[in-house]
Amino acid sequence: MAPRRILVTGGASGIGAAIVRALAGAGFAVEFTYRSSADDAQALLAELGAAHPDRSFAAHALDLADRSALDAFCTAAEEGDYYGLVHNAGQSYDALAAMLDQEQAEAAMQVNFFSLTRLAKSLIRPMTRARSGRIVAIGSVAALRANAGNAAYAATKGALIAYCRTLAIETAKRGVTVNVIAPGFVDTAMMARYAAYRDGMERQIPAGRFAQPEDVAALATFLMGAGASYITGAVLPVDGGLTAMMGVHRT
Repeated sequence: MAPRRILVTGGASGIGAAIVRALAGAGFAVEFTYRSSADDAQALLAELGAAHPDRSFAAHALDLADRSALDAFCTAAEEGDYYGLVHNAGQSYDALAAMLDQEQAEAAMQVNFFSLTRLAKSLIRPMTRARSGRIVAIGSVAALRANAGNAAYAATKGALIAYCRTLAIETAKRGVTVNVIAPGFVDTAMMARYAAYRDGMERQIPAGRFAQPEDVAALATFLMGAGASYITGAVLPVDGGLTAMMGVHRT
């Protein structure tokens, strides 16, 4: 049998690249999108080709904020026979809830949420016809626990969770699973701006450390496999116990 094909958005670096590597290691043929990390994308393709010469891999330059480009990509993807989609691409935007900039908030919603709905619209029909498919969206613990300054970002991830749970129940009888992974703090370039606060942040995490991208990738890979065929509509934190904790600290 030909290897099953999976599409990963935002797959050139960070969590996305870890997911691409893990899926390739599990035997899948993987394609991924990237926005501006062309050098990283080409380096990852070369790495994958050398490690897995029996399979095909591809990288697609795509700005998920560009709706016309996304529509064109999705039209082509309808014929791509994808078994799975991992929506990992994301855009952050921090501001106090009462001070949101409408344009920036809507841009984050487009990349984090509406691009997923557009991709799913194109890919879900072939999956349901085949009665086999997997969708995994990378959410955030920000949608599960309030945090000052995260209103817009949390709203995008909250919308993503609500959409995925609904899609899950609509497609469950047709062999498609839809789940959300909600990472906590992950050791990627996105967290570099919080470097001065890292020690204090890690002290508040029960596990005492940030996650590694591979921690998220391992769960995404499991959810793509046969062993996860009865898991759908789930929101699975990968956060070192952060959302399990009440959040009131004794000194």
